[in-house]
Amino acid sequence: MTYPVLWRARRGPLWNEFPGFPRDVDSIFARFFNAGGAHRLATWSPLVDVHEDESGIHVSTELPGLSRDDVQVTVEDGVLLISGEKKLETEEGEKDSGYHVMERRYGRFERSFTLPRGVDATKVSAKFENGVLNIDLPKSDQAKPKQIPVK
Repeated sequence: MTYPVLWRARRGPLWNEFPGFPRDVDSIFARFFNAGGAHRLATWSPLVDVHEDESGIHVSTELPGLSRDDVQVTVEDGVLLISGEKKLETEEGEKDSGYHVMERRYGRFERSFTLPRGVDATKVSAKFENGVLNIDLPKSDQAKPKQIPVK
């Protein structure tokens, strides 16, 4: 299985210039193949922001309606995995036939990223607050830039 890479050169594929393009294409296919609304319980992928500074790489994703118990973060073999489940809120014995519109996504989700070599996997931390998951991936001391004195 191929995982997206967190570490990229400053220039990437052309579709990176159009940030909403992959989501728009996915939406078109979802509407075409799931015209009956069956997609509401299908697997979904939360959107992720990734940025880097001198201390490390920071990953942020919005997970509205979830609690920290609904989310798992693991690092194994150089891969960051964010997974969990957003459950459909229905009362016992009630069916969803009363819905007129159902646009929110439910079900399991999973995002995985290949970590760059400079990340210290033993010091990764995650914080979930107000529906936002923030993951800090600190750089190892060897990966941090060093000022070399010129003699």
